[in-house]
Amino acid sequence: ANMDIPSQPSFHLVRKRVGNIQQEVSFSALYAISIICPDTTCCAKSRISGNIWSLASRGQRKPKREEGDPRTEKMAADQDWTAVYPSAASFRPNAVPLPVRMGYPVKGGVPPGKKGNLELIKIPNFLHTPAAIKKHCEALKPFCTEWPSALDTDTKCDEHFPIKTTTTDYVFAGPSLRNPSARIVHLKVKLSSLNLDDHARKKMIKLVGERYSKDTDVLTIKADRCPLRQQNLDHAMYLLTVLYHESWKTEAWEAEKTVADMEEYCWEDSPSQRNVLDLLARMKAAGEEEGEEVREQLLGRREVQEYRNSVTRLKNEGENEDTMTQYKEAVKKVLSL
Repeated sequence: ANMDIPSQPSFHLVRKRVGNIQQEVSFSALYAISIICPDTTCCAKSRISGNIWSLASRGQRKPKREEGDPRTEKMAADQDWTAVYPSAASFRPNAVPLPVRMGYPVKGGVPPGKKGNLELIKIPNFLHTPAAIKKHCEALKPFCTEWPSALDTDTKCDEHFPIKTTTTDYVFAGPSLRNPSARIVHLKVKLSSLNLDDHARKKMIKLVGERYSKDTDVLTIKADRCPLRQQNLDHAMYLLTVLYHESWKTEAWEAEKTVADMEEYCWEDSPSQRNVLDLLARMKAAGEEEGEEVREQLLGRREVQEYRNSVTRLKNEGENEDTMTQYKEAVKKVLSL
């Protein structure tokens, strides 16, 4: 039987015989067949079958599959977007039917498109939509509890939970998702919510220094010494505990504190208070009784209380137009001018 073989490049045959062993090598630009056989007849048969197998294996290549329309062109306008992007994943240009562009515009042009854009695939995208957010909330509802009815106002929340901690999570494009600043913890608490007397409050203000805001009555502790956020949170709570207990301690040297060492001006038992009482006592009519009851009555007068407040504010806040005006009016009322 005849066999039709398509035209192929010519084969070259090399024969080598050593004793009774004969080796034949048939090769072309694409194929090479080596046969070692002690029998010449066997080598001839193998050479023919090998040549036919080599030629048959060089069949026509499969046609290249043409690229079809992108998936974004086949999407319906009313499709379920939550099924396309159900969770956070790398950006897929064939799944987002939006003309998204991102990157540096070269030579005043437009930013690169979404296809093959490395900037878009750096950060996982969720592409939040109202429908996706609603589905996520519905899935999380069984694991959540109702908000306590007793905490219906911010004032009640501050009363029951006076300590507030603030941390920051960063999302940025980079070789790592971790940011060193994410470990920083800010702890805030109002001194009025702590169980402190006058001595403990003043001592704590002295210990914390600039971390206390007199306008808002808030103490802020910043913890950033430890490498982990939880460690910094524990350290901040430890500092607050130590400050609280140290403020309640009264050392022996604190008894030597004088009026000049006070943190703020105190009008009680001050020269200003004694001068006002002496002045009012001299202004009284002759024959009126004098004693502790009279002193308490004089201190309870409205004009004396206004004078006390004006002097205290002037000493603590310093001289300005407002404090000086208040002090002038208080003096005029005391002197009945």
